[in-house]
Amino acid sequence: MSIDREQVHKVALLARLELTPEEEEMFTTQMGSMLDYFQQLSELDVSNVQPTTRAIDVSNITRTDELKPCAEREAILKNAPDQDGDFFKVPQILGSEE
Repeated sequence: MSIDREQVHKVALLARLELTPEEEEMFTTQMGSMLDYFQQLSELDVSNVQPTTRAIDVSNITRTDELKPCAEREAILKNAPDQDGDFFKVPQILGSEE
């Protein structure tokens, strides 16, 4: 599959990119190569391949959450625009109770 400079120019306009003539020429070649590769991939028989979200298995490596007291609770509350005792006071966002 081939792509010409006019198509690259149109894509650049849609993407709000300002390309120089040299960049248009470079992207014409690069996009043509990508489209050729996609054409090769579309010829593969993947009827027996299960859909996946990634090519390799990934495991979560984050630490578990641990509840810890805040060391500077007073300093944080002091910066609150409005407070009620040990709590931040915020404007009501849900309907009022009548």
